[in-house]
Amino acid sequence: MDLIQALILSFVEGVTEFLPISSTGHLILVSYILNITNTEFVKSFLIIIQLGAILSVVVLYFKMLTNIKIWPKILVGFIPSAAVGLIFYEFIKNTLIGNSFVTVIALFIGGAIFILVEMWNKKREKTLTLDQLDYKNALLIGVFQSISVIPGTSRAGATILGALILGFNRKTAAEFSFLLAIPTMLGATGLDIAKTRLEFSQNELILLIIGFVASFIFALLSVKLLLSYIKDHTFIIFGVYRIIVAILFYLIFLI
Repeated sequence: MDLIQALILSFVEGVTEFLPISSTGHLILVSYILNITNTEFVKSFLIIIQLGAILSVVVLYFKMLTNIKIWPKILVGFIPSAAVGLIFYEFIKNTLIGNSFVTVIALFIGGAIFILVEMWNKKREKTLTLDQLDYKNALLIGVFQSISVIPGTSRAGATILGALILGFNRKTAAEFSFLLAIPTMLGATGLDIAKTRLEFSQNELILLIIGFVASFIFALLSVKLLLSYIKDHTFIIFGVYRIIVAILFYLIFLI
C-alpha cells in the first residue's frame, strides 16, 4: 500500500463510518478496485483507521459523554458485539474481512431492509428520544450491532435499523449509533493491536498515523452532514444507494 492508496481508504472510512452504508464494505470494495493486496497490515489498517473516525464523535459529543448516566447504556449496548468479536475474531479477520462477494450480498440485503423498514415506519409514530433509552433497548440495539461483523452490513446501519424498529426517531437512532461506536471500535482496534502488537515497518506505521488523522477529519464532516440531512429526510436514499453499489460492483468486478 502506498500513500495515495492510504489517503483514499482513509477518506472512504471517514465519510462512510457513520453513514448506514458500511464503511468496512466500502473499504473492501475500494481495496479491490485499487488492487491492494489483502495483507495482514492492510487488514489491520482497515480496522485501526476506524479509531480516527471514532475520535470525531468524542470531539462532537464530548459534553454528552461527560454525563455518566449515558455510559452504562452505551456499555450494555456494547456487550453483544464484544462477545461476538472475541469469539469469532479469527473467523472475522481471516474469512469475512476482504471477502468481496459477502460484502456485496450484505450491502444488497441491508439496503432492501432499510427501504422496507422506512416504508413500515411511515405507518407508525416514532417519538422515543435518547432520554427514553432504557437498558433493554440499549441491549437490543447492541444485538443488532453485533450482526455488523459481516462486512457490508454496516455497524451504523445495523444500530440505526434496530433503533428505528424499536420506535426511536431518526436523530436518536443516529446519535446512539455514534455513541455506541466508541467502545465498539475501541474494542476492535485494541483487540487487533493486542493480536498484531503493531509489528509493522516504519513506513507502515507512518501510513497508520496518516490514515488515523485523515479519517478523523473526514468523519467530522460526515457526521455533521448526516445529522443535517435526516432532519427532513428518511434513510431510504441510503438503502437505494447500497443496492445500486452492490449490483454495479457485482456486474463489473465479480462476474
